Amino acid sequence: MRPALLLSVCILAVSCSTRQPENTMFKSLDSLLSAEFVAGGPGGAVLVMKGDSTVYLNCFGLADMVTGEKITENTLFNLGSISKTFVANGILILQEEGKLSVTDPLSKYFPEFRNREIADKVTVMHLLTHTSGLPDNRPVSENPEYFLTAKDYENWAPVMKAENLEFEPGSKYEYSNPAFNGLALIIEKVSGQKWQDFIADRIFRPAGMATSTITDGPHPETGVSHAYEMEDGRWAESDYGEFPTFPAAGNGGVWSSVRELALYEKAIRQNLFLGRELTEESGTICHPDTWTDTAPPFIGYSWFIGEDQILGKANDFGARFVYHTGDQGGFRAFFISVPEKDLLYVGLFNRPPADLDRIILTGLSVLKANDWLEQAE
Repeated sequence: MRPALLLSVCILAVSCSTRQPENTMFKSLDSLLSAEFVAGGPGGAVLVMKGDSTVYLNCFGLADMVTGEKITENTLFNLGSISKTFVANGILILQEEGKLSVTDPLSKYFPEFRNREIADKVTVMHLLTHTSGLPDNRPVSENPEYFLTAKDYENWAPVMKAENLEFEPGSKYEYSNPAFNGLALIIEKVSGQKWQDFIADRIFRPAGMATSTITDGPHPETGVSHAYEMEDGRWAESDYGEFPTFPAAGNGGVWSSVRELALYEKAIRQNLFLGRELTEESGTICHPDTWTDTAPPFIGYSWFIGEDQILGKANDFGARFVYHTGDQGGFRAFFISVPEKDLLYVGLFNRPPADLDRIILTGLSVLKANDWLEQAE
């Protein structure tokens, strides 16, 4: 880090309660967020970490519209699909211990597949990379009442009844939520623990994520924010009990704060729960030998790699992003790591922002303007 950046870090280290007036570097992001999230409504928290230092942190709005509790840096939000990265890391921990392999076929863990040929053909790696070809045949819209309480197995069971694949495994990408319900169940079968407990023991604790939790059937009763969506000019709650598949925790059940997601990033960098080799493999684009799609692959083990998918081809920041986003009920989230620059940019919201892409782009533009995304010489 250059000397000028050291000064910037010292000046910009802030908290939600003591934002210093000298913090001008992130003025454009501050202005955007302040205009978007007004007092008295749901909002969010945004953090930027450079190295081990928090260089930007701000919080907006209410965590609970009924109690009036304000959002802080420690408020727990549902992470939506960012949860998939925890499940993927759980699988890789078990591989590192020699208890499974990402090349294992699903028939090894799920003999109840109706079509054995499918179960023999699809592997754990295909689930991790959204390349399985398995259909999402859950009848959620036809039976929303059932899926309001359906857990991982109930969400995975329809997939095991599939008679045909959408495409040959490893030949193309198609995002799959139930794939991660299946992966969560594999963690349970191999570890002998509830997968939520396994992640808490093997990831949360080493990382120091003391308050993070995972949905296990019921909604966490206390200590988390509620999510909202605008209906007829009013904020209506949209989380557990209102949004189908919320209890399907493998694809979106982790709850955390911006502070503890920073600890998650540090734990990944420091290999606190997974060795360097598999950590790097997880954040590297997987190129299946069977790939036939005209578009190139862009995903590792649950992580999206590059910038085209999140930013569009028109935006060139000259950096390798390893990231995931989340969207469940009224919750929205993004987690963007730039490993080569020791950067993390994370945002958690308990209602849909009017323009989430603009928030992401504004923050990344600030990092680029400060030369924090510059290519190494």
